[in-house]
Amino acid sequence: MRGMFGVLIGIFLFLALGVPQGGLQAWETGEGFYDSFADFLNGAYGVDENAGLTALPVLNIPMGGKAEAMAGAFAAVADDVSFIEWNPAGSAMLETASLAFFHNNWIADTKIEAAAFSNKLGNVGFGAAAKWLYTPFTEYSEWGVRSSKGYYSEAVGTLNLSYNFFPGYYFPGFALGVNVKGGLRVMPDFAEYASETTGAFAVDVGVLTRINLFKFYDSRDKNMSFALVLRNFGPLVMDDPLPAVAVAGLAYKPFRPLSLSCDLSFPMNLTDMSLSEKPYFAFGLAVAITSFFSMRGGFMIRAGGSRWTIGSAVEMNTIAIEVNYSLDLLTQFQSLNRVTVGVRFNLGDGGRGEKNKLVDALYLQGIESYSNGDADAAADLFNKALDINPLFDPALSALRAISAEDDTNSRIEGFGNYEY
Repeated sequence: MRGMFGVLIGIFLFLALGVPQGGLQAWETGEGFYDSFADFLNGAYGVDENAGLTALPVLNIPMGGKAEAMAGAFAAVADDVSFIEWNPAGSAMLETASLAFFHNNWIADTKIEAAAFSNKLGNVGFGAAAKWLYTPFTEYSEWGVRSSKGYYSEAVGTLNLSYNFFPGYYFPGFALGVNVKGGLRVMPDFAEYASETTGAFAVDVGVLTRINLFKFYDSRDKNMSFALVLRNFGPLVMDDPLPAVAVAGLAYKPFRPLSLSCDLSFPMNLTDMSLSEKPYFAFGLAVAITSFFSMRGGFMIRAGGSRWTIGSAVEMNTIAIEVNYSLDLLTQFQSLNRVTVGVRFNLGDGGRGEKNKLVDALYLQGIESYSNGDADAAADLFNKALDINPLFDPALSALRAISAEDDTNSRIEGFGNYEY
């Protein structure tokens, strides 16, 4: 209980940093911590003169889910369907299939709708996602009279495929994933820039692996993850580059309810590297308050685009409700701006959980038989476990031990038959 109490206090302090002494009114008047934080970043990190030189900004706007709540520090976490925007290797390591829908009330009248799906068959993960940004666009005559109206929109569709190499009981594997993206920018037909309606193509590549390190709790799940990702690599869009970025990610779970993550990102302007934006850093945390309720938070430090995020999720048997709020240097504290609401459906694990339980049961029966001196029965049970899961390393180790014992007994018997 003391550990949980400490975690709750940590969350309180984390959130308290974002609340100025003057309360909500101070947010709206630009006083208090938020104003000081903005001044600090602008002074210490500076303004990025290369910002805004890339096309399709929708590629940089998170669709929602746990990834957004952790401020985008998700490349090495990648443990729910929102992985698809941050690390394409994530689908090969997810335990369950998921379908999610998100609504993002971004800035002013700009909205984002999104949907994502992922599943896994054996060591192969796959998924798909779609995201659509739209904002009202009004045309006025030279006399200031509205002449027509429509919508400016950007849409991105993503197909995902990944594979987990060398998976096993002790080492969960090394996942490699690829996203193929198609984008579309639509300007209203009546607008002056209607000819800028265009399409785009991009590719993401990511790797992900997990290990145990500095782990202070008992669990089969590995507590540390590493990731490398290349996102949004593709040809120019009407002479403008896409927002390509290289990311190195680390995630660490020191205790069962607490997860920490960080991503270091290096934007790349593929037309001229000297025009690349400054590197930026994101930090996120997630805390499981109960078995069904969790809190997430994070911050991103980026020249001209830093932000705080906070979110929560309520998870029931097959459905989860997620709500996030983001506050960045572009907006003021308002009740509706930058709110994302999501619904995620758990579509099951394809029977993998039941198979794992059966493998565990067979292995434990084998250990019991071996301890009772019946090595043949134990070997039979271990082989049955391997028939279900050939990568179950403890059964392989047990069979090797039985084989080594048989060899030793044979040698001893040979010594007994030696004639002097």
